[in-house]
Amino acid sequence: MRDGGRIAAAIDVLGDVLNRHQPVKSAARDWGKRARYAGSKDRAWVSGLVLDALRKKNSIAHAMGSDEPRALVLGALSFAWGWDIMKIDGAMDEEHAPSKLTLEERERLVMAPDVTAEPWVSGDYPDWMEPMMDRVFGEEKVVEAQAMAVRADVDIRVNTLKVDAEKAGGPMRSANAESSSLLKNAYHIPARDPSERETSLESIPAYSKGWVEVQDAGSQIAAAAANAKPGEQVLDYCAGGGGKTLAMAAMMEGKGQIHAYDIDGRRLSALIPRLKRSGAHNVQLVHPKEPEALEALKGQMDVVFVDAPCTGTGTWRRRPDAKWRLKNKQLAKRIEEQTEIIEAASAFVKPGGRLVYATCSFLKEEDEDRVADFLAAHPEFAEESAADAAIASGLLTDEGAAKVKAGAKGGKSVRLTPRTAGTDGFFFAVMRKAR
Repeated sequence: MRDGGRIAAAIDVLGDVLNRHQPVKSAARDWGKRARYAGSKDRAWVSGLVLDALRKKNSIAHAMGSDEPRALVLGALSFAWGWDIMKIDGAMDEEHAPSKLTLEERERLVMAPDVTAEPWVSGDYPDWMEPMMDRVFGEEKVVEAQAMAVRADVDIRVNTLKVDAEKAGGPMRSANAESSSLLKNAYHIPARDPSERETSLESIPAYSKGWVEVQDAGSQIAAAAANAKPGEQVLDYCAGGGGKTLAMAAMMEGKGQIHAYDIDGRRLSALIPRLKRSGAHNVQLVHPKEPEALEALKGQMDVVFVDAPCTGTGTWRRRPDAKWRLKNKQLAKRIEEQTEIIEAASAFVKPGGRLVYATCSFLKEEDEDRVADFLAAHPEFAEESAADAAIASGLLTDEGAAKVKAGAKGGKSVRLTPRTAGTDGFFFAVMRKAR
């Protein structure tokens, strides 16, 4: 496909996302079924442009004077991809391209950004979230949000149950990965040019061998805050796909026991092939249909890790369509769930044990507020330094330790963001139960 046809396809896909409320993956897949002539590079190009249009939806709509799919896609070419007016003009002259640029479109595409725009416009976040953004980031809310409106890098955790970071280095360098600046047993692949297709790590033999797992650095650092030690009893209470379960299993060197539980048995089942590939033999799945198995763990755990369901605001770089679907009602529901989950999970912590609460959200309503409410109701728990816990794991580099300490801002919990740490948005807190 030529660029003009790709631009037309991106407008079509974005229309399905905005008007039919389809996730980007579903809308792009449906278009791919209709466009059998499109190759993998074409599909990656179209999806990449749609995602970048969504990442900067507010600022592009403001610049273009319209939030219609055509305006957003054309604006993304200019304001996200850096195309000049000549290049856009040339593409619009091609066969199968949309209609040629109007005079107003041409004028708006060459205008400088409006420095007087409202914060939610410049920062590309929903306007109803302004009080929440102001509360957590203050005067830095726009620059923090702008760092969430770009493509995310790819982070890879080395599975030390099978291989060390040095041995994994060869296969990782073949995938254009470089050593992580934050974690000792991790690699980092910088975000690709937006029009290029990303490398599929699943096609690399090191992945199928279980040497590496794709896991954001922020998620790896949150897991490190559990500081799970060989021989301990650990419960991953919201295990989901099992990324943090596997990270803690490696920390424990296969000794002790990790119990992986999730209320959604289908999500838990997805962990089975990952477990086999990882070689982690000390992980035991606790299915929600077997409540007696979970009940037997009460008061027995050295560590209970709660990766609570949340709004996912910390993952806006990867899932920009979710940013615009988020509503206050959904936030309220998540807060209710988080309150119930942390209460239920705390019953499994033994005296002297640790409760780790984490989210991939940057909202205080889901983070500090939930911890504060729990501690107020449970004087037997006391908050400890989450930064010290993560550093004590020995998994962080000096730079990683410094950024985690900075993320504590003098307090005990830690917040990481794309701007401050180069990770997804993550929050984690550590609480210890009195002996």
